[in-house]
Amino acid sequence: MAHLNQRRPENISGDFYVDNSCIDCDTCRWMAPEVFASVGEQSAVYHQPANEEERLRSLQALLSCPTASIGTIENPKDIKEAQETFPILVDENVYHCGYHSEDSYAAASYLIVRNEGNILVDSPRFTPPLVKRLEEMGGISYMYLTHRDDVADHQKYREHFECDRILHQDEINSGTRDVEIKLSGDEPYQLDTDLLIIPVPGHTKGHTVLLYKNKYLFSGDHLAWSPEINQLIAFRSVCWYSWTAQLKSMKKLANYTFEWVLPGHGRRYRADTETVRQQMQNCIAWMERN
Repeated sequence: MAHLNQRRPENISGDFYVDNSCIDCDTCRWMAPEVFASVGEQSAVYHQPANEEERLRSLQALLSCPTASIGTIENPKDIKEAQETFPILVDENVYHCGYHSEDSYAAASYLIVRNEGNILVDSPRFTPPLVKRLEEMGGISYMYLTHRDDVADHQKYREHFECDRILHQDEINSGTRDVEIKLSGDEPYQLDTDLLIIPVPGHTKGHTVLLYKNKYLFSGDHLAWSPEINQLIAFRSVCWYSWTAQLKSMKKLANYTFEWVLPGHGRRYRADTETVRQQMQNCIAWMERN
């Protein structure tokens, strides 16, 4: 939990605050941008919630903070109500799980609710309020893992829900050697008629992305929106395997159709398919310059 005696002086006065344990992961800033901002390479409250909607988003950010760096001076009596809002609806049957894990440097995890069985994309923290909600929503049939960095509490979810985990062979390590479905090679893998796993080596050797209904792209650490330069980008500074390979993967991905980019790290993006196609070309051109 956050500690008031470690409250950052950059916070505006009021109930909500960020303490100095913040790791600058950006979670609170995109979940509640009207309240949290980046100040001095950490987050801080620049505007106290002004209405119930802003307060709810602030509490959701508090619960999702991977290092429990967000606190309130007053005891939040509505915290349980905020817990019950997770997973948070993104669009149609796609949800943001919240409860980011420090083990994944606060990577976002998503839930796809399907009659054929729900799919958890990457791993949130294994925490009782979220687990209870996932049970109420039908449990988990598959746990799809984009790459080795964002697996977090995958083992706990496997043991509790008995879900089959999916990870590329090139991402396997001692902590994931027992995953049930190991992908290999560079060819797309059809998990179901509306679910396609696409290998995109670059950030890591075995990184993959998940395309759902030719509409939702769960992009892991391969692709995200940058508000700083106002376009889709890849992460040059944290490309652990090969920037050349990632550029090649991006060109391959540009041949697919989607409207949403839902990354593990970085900001989400949504537009019509033609705008996304143009954004992908902008991203490729940007990568070639960098």
